[in-house]
Amino acid sequence: MQRTLLTHIEAEYLRYKTLGEGALRQLRAEEMVMHAAGANSVAVIVWHLAGNLESRFTDFLTSDGEKPWRHRDSEFEPRQATPASIRKKWDRGWRLLLASLRELSDDDLGRSVTIRGIALRVDEALLRSLAHVAYHVGQIVYVAKSRRGDAWQSLTIPPGRSEEYRTDPPLARDARRATKPANP
Repeated sequence: MQRTLLTHIEAEYLRYKTLGEGALRQLRAEEMVMHAAGANSVAVIVWHLAGNLESRFTDFLTSDGEKPWRHRDSEFEPRQATPASIRKKWDRGWRLLLASLRELSDDDLGRSVTIRGIALRVDEALLRSLAHVAYHVGQIVYVAKSRRGDAWQSLTIPPGRSEEYRTDPPLARDARRATKPANP
C-alpha cells in the first residue's frame, strides 16, 4: 500500500494536533470557557472542530461528510465544560480522523467523496479539511496566548531563537518522526 503523499498529509495534521494540544495544556479551566465580545471560547472552537472531524471522517469513503446526526449550529453555543470533557471531545475527533487516514492509500486520493451533497476528490477533501483544522487550531492558539499573556510558553519558535531553530527545527523533526512508517 503506497502512502507517500498521505504520509505528508498525516504529518501536517499531526503538527496542528500538537500545536492545539500545546495551547490547551497552558489554559486554566476558566480560560477554556471564557468568551470575548463576538468571539468563541476555546471550548466552543474545540466542539466545532471535533464535530467537523467526527462528521467528515466517520465512514469517510462511503457516506456524505455532513452527517444527519451532526448539529453544527449547536457546536457554537456557549458552553460550560471541564478540561477533561474538552480533551475527550478533542481526542474523539482526532482519533476518527487519524484512523480514517491510516486506512487510505495514495491510490484512494483520486476517489470521490461527498460533503453536503457535493462530490470532491479525496485529495481535495483532505486539503480542505487540513485548511479547516489549521484555521481553528490557529484560533485556539491565538485565544490561549491572549489569555495567558506573559505566562505563555511558545509552541514553535520562541522569540529571539530563530537561528537555533534553523539548525534543529523540533516541530518539523517531531512531526516527521511521528508519521514515519515502522517498516519502510
